[in-house]
Amino acid sequence: MIGGVAVSVGVQAKVSDGIVVQPLLLTIPQVMKSLGLGRNKVYDLIQKEGLPVQRFGRAVRVSYVALQQWLDQRQQSGL
Repeated sequence: MIGGVAVSVGVQAKVSDGIVVQPLLLTIPQVMKSLGLGRNKVYDLIQKEGLPVQRFGRAVRVSYVALQQWLDQRQQSGL
């Protein structure tokens, strides 16, 4: 939360047959766009700041829910 307002990660949800579908896992480029950061900074956050990821072989994905929670925790701790 920022100033009492919930932080929202700006990722495009898809509309399929009238149903809004929010992706469960984000690619690194989607995380970059959502946070307004570059690729190197996102990987720094993963390695040094504990941004949680899921690995599938070489593919690295970030849970939408985990990203929201991680941002909320950082905000509450004042980082």
